[in-house]
Amino acid sequence: MSIVLGCLLGAGLLLAASPFFWPRTRADTDAGRRPGALERLRVRLALAGFGTLPPAAFLTACVLLGVAAAALAGAALGVAALAIAAGLVGAILPLAIVSVRARARRRANRAVWPGVVDHLVSAVRSGLALPDSVSSLAQTGPTETRDAFADFAREYRASGNFTSCVDRLKDRLADPAADRILETLRMAREVGGTDLTLVLRSLATFLREETTIRAEVEARQSWVTNAARLGVAAPWIVLVLLASRPEAALAYNSPTGSTVIVLGLAVSVVAYQIMLALGRLPEEERWFQ
Repeated sequence: MSIVLGCLLGAGLLLAASPFFWPRTRADTDAGRRPGALERLRVRLALAGFGTLPPAAFLTACVLLGVAAAALAGAALGVAALAIAAGLVGAILPLAIVSVRARARRRANRAVWPGVVDHLVSAVRSGLALPDSVSSLAQTGPTETRDAFADFAREYRASGNFTSCVDRLKDRLADPAADRILETLRMAREVGGTDLTLVLRSLATFLREETTIRAEVEARQSWVTNAARLGVAAPWIVLVLLASRPEAALAYNSPTGSTVIVLGLAVSVVAYQIMLALGRLPEEERWFQ
């Protein structure tokens, strides 16, 4: 009964704090509501470079990894509460890796987009049509984005539909800066105008300034994130070492010991999220999905 009460208390604390850690920040532009969980996961996978991986397959892998981690922890330590905690960590670990990779790729791509805009300006000024200018980035653009633009070039040669090809390119790139660049090109394609190069140059200047400011702030706040990771990991490392002793494992298998582990897990999750909220800049939203 104590274990059940502890689990309910931890779940209640997490649910009470969740509006502060995961607030609603974006409306679904297509249906007038926020995208579903699977759609958000698909976008996160695309940001991390796993756009071809179906969300259902990824979630299945998370569940299997969690079950495997719980089984290994239960066999090695013999503590039921630690096995459950290990299973939860194992299931969440792929999601955490994808999130970290997505943030790292977005951070790296911030330095790429101004160069993409510069190449576009050169292509437009040389007299190329907009679709050809975008396709030329498969050869002249930064290495990180050439595959996506090469796919755009193949699709445009096959269909000739600039709008649909731009939509698919946005899905592959999955980046707010890319959305702004491509929407600017779409508008210029649809309504025309003579100020496209001026607009693109202004956008490139803004992207460079934003990248510089974000890099400075993230460098100053990185110690907060590192402290959060160390502060969360250290107690659990000590707990695993203690649980490897038979007498400690027997104590942690008791109702009181299980309650302590459950409460510790809840406190660790809440404290870690608070530290990340304090040390992380808000990510730019994709408004043109």
